[in-house]
Amino acid sequence: MITVTVHSFTLSDVDDPEVYAAEPLYKWQISEKGKWIMENSIITPTWHVLPLADLYSHTCIVKATLSEKNYTYWKLKYE
Repeated sequence: MITVTVHSFTLSDVDDPEVYAAEPLYKWQISEKGKWIMENSIITPTWHVLPLADLYSHTCIVKATLSEKNYTYWKLKYE
């Protein structure tokens, strides 16, 4: 099993980053890449919002756990 960051994006300075992350996360989830990850991840993917060093923006990352075979496929097709 390999845990890897499969998607990330930056949010500008917002009051509630978790709320503002919902739309970009949903758009990613219904994309071809997002659907593939949701179907092939061993464990349900998780997402995290982290403040950036400048303190005026946040980065949102999605992590998934894949089998070695699916990780190789994902790297070849989507990276």
